[in-house]
Amino acid sequence: MSAKVLFAPMAFAKYEESQTLPAKFSRMLAHSGLAEKVKGKSVAIKMHVGTGTSYSTIPPVFVRKLVDFIQESGGRCFITDHYIHSRRPEERGYSEANLGCPVLDACGFFDKYFYTKEVSLRTFRHVDIAGLIHDADFMIDFSHVKGHGACAFGGACKNIAMGCVTDRTRREQHGLEGGILWNGELCTHCEECVASCNHHANGFDEHGEYDVFYHHCTLCQHCAKVCPTGAITLDAHNYADFQDGLALCTKTVLDTFEPGNVYYINVLTQITALCDCWGMTTPSLVPDIGILASDDIVAVEKASLDAIKIEDLIPSGVPMGMELGQSGHLFERLHGKDPYLQLEFLEKYGLGTKDYQLVTIN
Repeated sequence: MSAKVLFAPMAFAKYEESQTLPAKFSRMLAHSGLAEKVKGKSVAIKMHVGTGTSYSTIPPVFVRKLVDFIQESGGRCFITDHYIHSRRPEERGYSEANLGCPVLDACGFFDKYFYTKEVSLRTFRHVDIAGLIHDADFMIDFSHVKGHGACAFGGACKNIAMGCVTDRTRREQHGLEGGILWNGELCTHCEECVASCNHHANGFDEHGEYDVFYHHCTLCQHCAKVCPTGAITLDAHNYADFQDGLALCTKTVLDTFEPGNVYYINVLTQITALCDCWGMTTPSLVPDIGILASDDIVAVEKASLDAIKIEDLIPSGVPMGMELGQSGHLFERLHGKDPYLQLEFLEKYGLGTKDYQLVTIN
């Protein structure tokens, strides 16, 4: 049986406010059935607040519309993500004054408020579910879709698997990719790798040897991505285990909610090559597409990937001189991993179906 996915397209018929994406988003929410679902409940709105000078995350105007809708429907809501206090989201418009509800660290200020569930997938053993996510009655998974070096793309699944947990869980998931290798013969000691690390986990010792402090390292691959000589690589390039880990972590988090108490909204604007955690924004890979929403995570992810087409590629979204792969989805050509594999694992864990019916909200 197919799942219903709502679609608010960017395309417009005439120069009227009612034809803009924020107006269509309001109509999408009214059509979604969310009003009855959130009434009388505490609602966690899980989104990525970005960092640094990134500006491709979900624009505050859409977040405020969602907050107003929840509150007008009788729900009590808050925005949440990890590292809120250090990311300074207010600098990018994500503040209580702008959005109309609190913006809170999912695991608390010290990242110590969580509930642990044990799993078993190779070295992935602990899902530390953020306390504020665990305690909420309802969650809206409000995701910005973009590319990602480790899993090809980030959407609803990654927003949960990497954003609703602690550093330990993120590190164990990234550990499914393999460790970091350093080739001293290729290294020029330019230290681009050190400057790119968001967690101060790497450096060079007194002998000039590259050193990684894995207690802090999340294996996000920023160091490998920026290395100009290819001196830093990973020791494994089969990312199926990582995709499996994302899906397993997502299932574990979702299992804390009663059936029907999670809703997924994917925003397909400023679709860039890299995750918003890089602290910068590169040019879009394709034109803005719109917003997709569903109560089925697999269906909304599949619809999102299907909407992003290689035929619509904007060349400036790819680094100059980089050659794309010759086959597969745009994200696979860019990052060398099949983004649809993530959906196979989500489906394996019984989280939804890839078979969907698109309902356009004009």
